[in-house]
Order: sequence, then C-alpha cells, then structure tokens
Amino acid sequence: MSILASLVRAYDRLPDAPPFGFSSEKIGFVISLNEDGTPAGKPTDLRAEDKKRTPVQMFVPAAIKRTVGIAPNFLWDKTSYVLGITAGEGKRTADEHAAFVKRHMEDLAAVDDSGLKVLIQFLSAWTPERFAELEWPEEMKDQNVVFCLEAERKSNVRLHDRPAAKALWARLSAAGDKTEAICLVSGERGPVARLHPAIKGVWGAQSSGASIVSFNLDAFTSYGHEQGDNAPVSEMAAAAYTTALNTFLRRDSGHSIQIGDASTVFWADASEAEKVAAAEGLFAGFWDDDEEGGAEPAPGASDGIHTTAIRGKLEQIREGVPLKHVEPELAEGVRFFVLGLAPNAARLSIRFYFEDDFGAITENYQRYLADMRIEPPPRGGRPALWKYLAETAVLGKRENVPPNLAGEWMRAILTGSRYPQTLLATVLMRLRADKDVNGLRVGILKALLIRNLNREDTPVALKPDYPSKGYQLGRLFAVYERIQSDALGGKVNATIKDKFYGSASAQPRKVFGLLEKNSANHLSKLGKQKPGLKVNHEKLVGDILGRMDPGEDPFPTAFSAEDQALFGLGYHHQRSEFFKSTKDTHSEETAQ
Repeated sequence: MSILASLVRAYDRLPDAPPFGFSSEKIGFVISLNEDGTPAGKPTDLRAEDKKRTPVQMFVPAAIKRTVGIAPNFLWDKTSYVLGITAGEGKRTADEHAAFVKRHMEDLAAVDDSGLKVLIQFLSAWTPERFAELEWPEEMKDQNVVFCLEAERKSNVRLHDRPAAKALWARLSAAGDKTEAICLVSGERGPVARLHPAIKGVWGAQSSGASIVSFNLDAFTSYGHEQGDNAPVSEMAAAAYTTALNTFLRRDSGHSIQIGDASTVFWADASEAEKVAAAEGLFAGFWDDDEEGGAEPAPGASDGIHTTAIRGKLEQIREGVPLKHVEPELAEGVRFFVLGLAPNAARLSIRFYFEDDFGAITENYQRYLADMRIEPPPRGGRPALWKYLAETAVLGKRENVPPNLAGEWMRAILTGSRYPQTLLATVLMRLRADKDVNGLRVGILKALLIRNLNREDTPVALKPDYPSKGYQLGRLFAVYERIQSDALGGKVNATIKDKFYGSASAQPRKVFGLLEKNSANHLSKLGKQKPGLKVNHEKLVGDILGRMDPGEDPFPTAFSAEDQALFGLGYHHQRSEFFKSTKDTHSEETAQ
C-alpha cells in the first residue's frame, strides 16, 4: 500500500478527525461580538494555563496554503489579517487586513444569517487604532483568533460552527473551475487538489508547514500540466492524508517519535480498535528507555506509554519472548506502518517508509536488541535508540548526527537488514577522536560485527579464548592501562587510552612496542609496592600474548575496520572485568 493510501485509511479511523474542508489549527483568542457588531468586552484567552501558554486546537475552515502572497482564511486568522495588528514591523499588515476585510465582505454579502451579518458590521467599523483604545492584551498579537456572538459565548459556539457558516464554506470550497481526474490514491473520479494542505510538526521544517507533494517549477511540469495536475490526487484524498499526518505529528499524539533528524510517525491498521491501540502503544515503548521519563527531549516524543500493563509486556518482548506468547491477538492480522520525515526547505524528505505485520516488526526489534546486547550493560538499563545515535555525533548533540544515518539505521532495524556501513566508520571515528569507549558504542560495534561482518560468534561478555588478534590486542591494551594505573596509585591525569587508543587500534605496530617498554617500567615499580599484583598482571599479559599465532607478528602494521571494532570490544570487556574484580574485592572486604 502506498504512503498516501495508508494515511487515507488511517484518516477514516481517526476518532477526532476534522470534517472534510476543515482543519485543526492553534487558536489563541476568541473575539465576542454584540448584536450590533461592537466587541463585547475583552477577547477571551483560550490558551492553556501553563508556562508556554499553548493555544487550543480547534476545527476551523481549512487553512489557505500561503507561500509569499497574501491570502486570508475564512472566519479566522492571525491578528495581522483579522485586526491589522502585529507585534513586528508589519510592512504589509495593512494589505493583509484589507484582504481579510475584502474577502469577507464579498463572501458574506448575500448571507441571511444574523451571526455572519454581525461580523460584517464589526469589520466595517473596525480600525487598527481601536486595539489600543480597547486595551486589548499585547500577548494577543500574532495569535490566531476566531469570532463568536456574545449570546453564544458560554455555550462555546463560534461563528464558523453555525450551520449557515458551514453551508457557505462548503459552497465556497466547491466553487471555481476545477479539473476532474481519476485520483491516484482512491481510484475514484473527482476534483483534483491543485495545492495540497501543509504538513506541520516536522522537527526543523518551516513552522508554517511543508509539503510532501508539490510542483512549483517549470521543470516539474509534465505534458503542460501544472502543480497538482501532474499527479492527480482528489481534494478529498489530499485533505484526508494531510489531516491524518498532521494529527500523528501533533505533540503528545502518541503516534510520533524523533529518530535523529527524522520525525517518525507510526500507525496500525486492524479490524478492532483495541488491537490498533495495543500495537501502537507497544511500538512507542520499543524506542523508549527502561526508566520512566527517558524519552528523547524533542518535539513529537510520545508520553503516557509507561502504564503498568504495557511495561510488563514490553519487558517480556525485550527479554525475547515471542509476541504470540505476550499478545497473541497482535501476532497476526495487524498491519503496521512507519514513516520517517525530515525537513528539506519548503518540502519534506521521506527518510524511510515501512509496512509489515506487527509480529514481523516485533521479531526484527528483538533481533536488534540481541545484536546490541553487551555485558556489562550500559548505565540506565536498555538505552533508547536516540542515545545510541547521540554517540555518533560530535559533542553528543542531536543536530550533529550524520545526515541520513538515523533513517538508514531505523530502516535496518525495522526490516532486519544490514545496518548502514557508514555507522561503523562513524563510531570508529568518534572513538579515535574522543577515546570514550563506553557500553553504547561497543554495543553498536558488536551489532555491526554480527549483522554486517557475519561474525555470529561475537562475544557478549569477556571471552579470553576468542580467536581474534584485534580482540586480544584490545584486551592487552586494557591490561597495559591497568598496569599504569596500579603503578601510579590510580592518580593518572591522562592514561595510555587518552594518548594512544586511536593509534593502537588502527596501527598496532606503531604503538605497542612503546607500550610494552613503558609497561615493563610500571611493573618494576609495582613489584616494589605490590609484588603479588605484579605477578598477576605479568601472567595476564603472557596469557594474552600466548594466544597469538606464534608464526605471525603479534602487532600488525594496520588493522581493518573489522579488527578495529574487535579491538574496541576486547578493550571494553577486559576493562570492565577489572572494574568487576575491584568491586567484588571491595564487597568482600566490607563484608569481613
């Protein structure tokens, strides 16, 4: 099923979807009017009582798609259009207000509705200077506003809710010469949408919205067709797919997560609403931390998934229990869709699109967890995907994640295919740059070794006899670092890892001769302080070197990317074993 077709199907199941011709917009204030068209007191502030003063979402006549021209909305708009007032310089505010007045004078001229006539009276008498005279609030400027009659204010009936307004809007929407064609989405004949409604809520995209489908240059025309006629999508289908997408992208919708630069939306398709909700709730939890409140601090992150029931099921799935044993009803008959969108000027790029049975997606997710499993595990339990992505970025900042990497990685997880090869190069580069060999990065290296480099036997925890020169030299490097630390009493400003990790992991011969020499000096000093510890370290160094092929140079000139990944894995395992031994010894001494 195509992206647009699946979104149209999702629209039909939305419980709070706006009717055709309407859209959900952020409205900050409502202006109440008396029967003579005069304002009935100060406008009512509809914004939430929170720090951000978030405007309320309201169904209003569909927004006009603006580019650079002046185009007023019907019965609502921002204050520069409605009142001729703005908080900025407002170079064309007067023109915007004049356009709003002109449109409504023309559209409402023949109406026989008391409420709509009141609006005509208001617009006829209004001047921007009255805003200050009436002492209306400054925070109202540049907010979207709607109108109501004072008699209907308490019942929350706005002018655009009146039957006469809805009927008029339906006629206005259908008016004009419109091309009819077979819709590429529905297969039915109908009026073609020349411009598709804007999509809002994609992180990094224009706040006014952007488009997936648009044609605005001569190079995009085909056989003389312009704009939407190039790929005919009916007005009904265009409204449906954009409404569904805007609903999913809405903050706290429960249908979106942020994966790198990709705003990722997801939805299920099943015969029963309970199955849909269950699948979507579990999928949202897949990408969250074990700890409550661990979701990525970014727009679109979903809340409310940490219920006791979902937590228990998530834990079973993360432990590898098949979905048919956790949620038998979701194992079959639930189709699932995942769409990743990224900003691209006035358009949106599709980073990835994937659809499959929810059971298959769950299996691929479990395989991903198995690939990433490392001992000891990273701090804080199973990390969310965004934390892994942060390890590929300079300074750990989301905006520094390499372009396309997040989308390619997400696609690989969902499909069970190979991870992006750029991921290996990126992690190795970060290790050489900042020498932070942590559990998150090592988990990525292990996953790449298993899936991309076909090393199914890659160890989860320390495996002293693992047959890999890269792994063994990584262990040896950790031992040399420990010898240095023990000899200097743990007071080392910069260990050999801080100075030599990059060279040791990529060009062993260049570094290990020097490390061996320095280690001998450290062992000599350690022998005077703790002779028993010196013997243990010497035995461990001998054991590691003894596992090398006697017929080969133990220190190759250069390591491949695969050997560098194994080097990092061996270093992490051996270093973690030292910390584990120290912790166990400390616990025994405390107990005694």
